[in-house]
Amino acid sequence: MNNKYKLVKSMKLKVGSTTLYRIKALRDFGNIKKGELGGYIENEKNLSHYGDCWVYGKAKVLDDARVFGDAQVLRKAQVYNNAKVFDNAKVFLNARVFGNARVYGKAQVYNNARVSGNAWVYGNAKVYGSAKVYGKAKVGGGVNISMGKVTSRFKCINITGLFYNITIVPGYVTIGCQTKSNEEWLKVTKKQAIEMELPAEQYSQIKTVVKKLMMEKNNDS
Repeated sequence: MNNKYKLVKSMKLKVGSTTLYRIKALRDFGNIKKGELGGYIENEKNLSHYGDCWVYGKAKVLDDARVFGDAQVLRKAQVYNNAKVFDNAKVFLNARVFGNARVYGKAQVYNNARVSGNAWVYGNAKVYGSAKVYGKAKVGGGVNISMGKVTSRFKCINITGLFYNITIVPGYVTIGCQTKSNEEWLKVTKKQAIEMELPAEQYSQIKTVVKKLMMEKNNDS
């Protein structure tokens, strides 16, 4: 295997007591051209030489964190501790992924979002804005989370991207303008959903998402 980048020892910066070095492409791959400068990593364990994965701009990867596959870390994002970003995932802007967190699939974490602990963000999920995903939380599928906290003991979850926004707080779920207790929502039939003007074609999807999130909360309580 031919290495795809090298550490530029003359271009370094400090993150706490850790020294990071800028990377420079040694060959063309993906959308990267030979000689192109990337972001900063602590050592070559942080960024795989396989695939098209890359660290861009002022982004930083350090500690035992790893970026591999075709994943991208961009702008001022940081990945550290034992976190992993892989497949076609993207972490960008001012996002942070740390702890033992995993971001993979085609997931995106951006803006000021934080993913930490043993959390997983995967599939086509998007975590952005000021959202925090941590603990043992798992966010997948096409779920979009733009605010609030998603944890094994969450206080509030706001989900967008479905036909109606979903807000979950302890004991209650709001879908669109309809608020019911957890137990009431699980008893809602498809006919009742149509009468409440919830989209019939997304009834199963909405109910599955709500049920899964409530089950995860109950398992961790």
